[in-house]
Amino acid sequence: QIISVSVKSFKSLEITVDDLNQLDLSKFSIKNNDKFLDINAHYINGTTITLILSEEIDIKYECFLFYDNITKNCNYFKLFSSEEFNGRFFTLDELGVMYHKNFSDFRVWSPAATSIDLLIYQNGDPSIYEIPRKFSMNEGNGLWSITVNEDLKNHFYTYNVSVYGNTNETVDPYAKLVGVNGYRGYILDLKETDPEDFHKDIYPNNIDNYTDAIIYEINIRDMSINPNSGIQNKGKFIGLTEENSKTSNHTPTGIDYLKFLGITHVQIMPIFDFSFVSVDEKNPIKYNWGYDPENYNVPEGIYSTDPCDPVCRIKELKKMVYSMHKNGICVNMDVVYNHIFDYKNNCFEKIFPGYYFRYNDDNTLSNGSGCGNDTASEKLMMKRFIIDSVMYWAHEYHIDGFRFDLMGIHDVNTMNTLRHKLDTFKRKIMLYGEGWDLKTALDKAKKVMIPNATKTPKIGFFNDIIRDILKGNTFDRNDKGFISGKDNLENSLELSVIGCTNYSENLNGPFSSPVQSINYVTCHDNYTLWDKLQFTNRNESEELRIYRTKLALGIILTSQGIPFIYSGTEFLRTKEGIENSYNSPDYINWIDWNRKDKYMHVVNYIKELIFLRKNHPAFRMSSIEDIKDNVEFLKNMPKNTVGFLIKNNANNDLWKNILVVYNSNDTSTEIQFPDYGDWNLVVDRHTINEKIIHTYHRNDPYYICLLYTSDAADEGLGV
Repeated sequence: QIISVSVKSFKSLEITVDDLNQLDLSKFSIKNNDKFLDINAHYINGTTITLILSEEIDIKYECFLFYDNITKNCNYFKLFSSEEFNGRFFTLDELGVMYHKNFSDFRVWSPAATSIDLLIYQNGDPSIYEIPRKFSMNEGNGLWSITVNEDLKNHFYTYNVSVYGNTNETVDPYAKLVGVNGYRGYILDLKETDPEDFHKDIYPNNIDNYTDAIIYEINIRDMSINPNSGIQNKGKFIGLTEENSKTSNHTPTGIDYLKFLGITHVQIMPIFDFSFVSVDEKNPIKYNWGYDPENYNVPEGIYSTDPCDPVCRIKELKKMVYSMHKNGICVNMDVVYNHIFDYKNNCFEKIFPGYYFRYNDDNTLSNGSGCGNDTASEKLMMKRFIIDSVMYWAHEYHIDGFRFDLMGIHDVNTMNTLRHKLDTFKRKIMLYGEGWDLKTALDKAKKVMIPNATKTPKIGFFNDIIRDILKGNTFDRNDKGFISGKDNLENSLELSVIGCTNYSENLNGPFSSPVQSINYVTCHDNYTLWDKLQFTNRNESEELRIYRTKLALGIILTSQGIPFIYSGTEFLRTKEGIENSYNSPDYINWIDWNRKDKYMHVVNYIKELIFLRKNHPAFRMSSIEDIKDNVEFLKNMPKNTVGFLIKNNANNDLWKNILVVYNSNDTSTEIQFPDYGDWNLVVDRHTINEKIIHTYHRNDPYYICLLYTSDAADEGLGV
């Protein structure tokens, strides 16, 4: 049986079979562009046969292998990854539309296409009948281009691509403006999309090192759609530009609440143009998170006040970024380059089939993303697209950081190159993502995953080690973690405290520095922390579960690394036990501002924790050397209790010695203080007060900074 046939070079193919003994090699024939190609030689290696051809395969036409009554399509995937292909067709020429008042240049890349026509429309909505004007494009080494010598401002455009016997109309993958639902690109000078004073935008100078960041994940719609948000433009970008918005109890919401909380960065769930199948921009009644990309370089229309106006969504997103920056908050963008919504009907596949997506050896699509397809970042033009796109968002929209969804799909070289490009900006731009080991058709050594973290030393990873240690296995709703009372996790928690770095022989994590560790206990995926505690600690009082929430966020905010908080966790956000709310109704997903008011005492506690971290650089070390020199774990601690010292005015902290103790027991416990003199208590489970809650006398004025207990005595020490 012939398992698969791959084109390896322009003059060779690789055939995989299950049994060589059953084959007659003389019966092989290769057809390309309606003619048969002579086979000059063949080589056998195990169950792999390599055929050498007498002339080149023309990639503008499909290639077929014939054997008896068997016909196999020859996959071009390996050829498209080869140096031979890249040397012939890779281009750095600018792609997309370059608008000028008297002319516009259009460029699109497709070495496989036999013809491409530019179509010009008056309307951006395909439901409005219109016969477009057609312009035939010219090709040079796979790059198709045309110059139209007229002013095309405010017109729409698409490409009509003929490839492998099919002709399809499609949007430009490099489109930066689109009509409603993203069917057609829009032609305009991007300068006209800037809101007033956008050129005066000043980036918040709120971090010297990435460990100074405190990330807070939000969704545009969730933040304002609740009736008690006090925000006029509910569910819109500009809803987060409205200042002085308040609940009915006159407490802050929206951007004022973010400022009140003290976080440094918001991480915004997808805001690029996602599939109209998920949410129709004309009638946006459905809810969807947007992890189904359509047009990567355009904001999503449902978050604008007028999705039919191509400029509106851009101008309003820029207003939101500008407003965040004015209030001292950086904006990180959740990007989803690992897959697209519907690969068959996507512009990538319509323009150049078989190139932009990753394939298995049997010619099936790789599906490590679980969404039906994986993009192929190792292909140079896909790599280029990802980098071009990210750099565009950073430059045009002043985005301050990028969170890569399912980053483990991508290859190390692409992500390191992107990191290098982002380092050319004068401001610090964060780059981090989900480094899971996904079953994609890419060599493990090349995946951007946590086990390979040392290969991408300047890129951060969501730390599922600390996540699962704190609350239990995220995929098992009944599994407990340290904060919920599970035993024997002390050593694992110590590893989490030092950002899962290589601290010692017994505490050896995957990260080369704390900069790589994004410390979190919950995010938009899976159960909220409060819902998880409802399952794992269902028979406990609400008061005790609140202490456990404080403990979880307290550990996140006092561990080395970069803390990450999912919006609403600080007021016990619930999704009514729904694990995956990507398309659940608003009342499941919204930020419930009533709940924030109800649990304002918890909010204030977390707020003070945030400010404590910001006030003390000892919690924000950026190198493993500093951690080794200044962090010391207490020995002989009670069961389910972890304590450590941060010494020597670490990282130029004003406090000389800081003692941190986490106690997850249901009862108070005793510890022996290190003999450094008097200890000043500034945090217990009820109160945070840097002016000192209580002093435990010794000789010299040092500080005990954090002591968490699940159910300790009021004094907070559990003595």
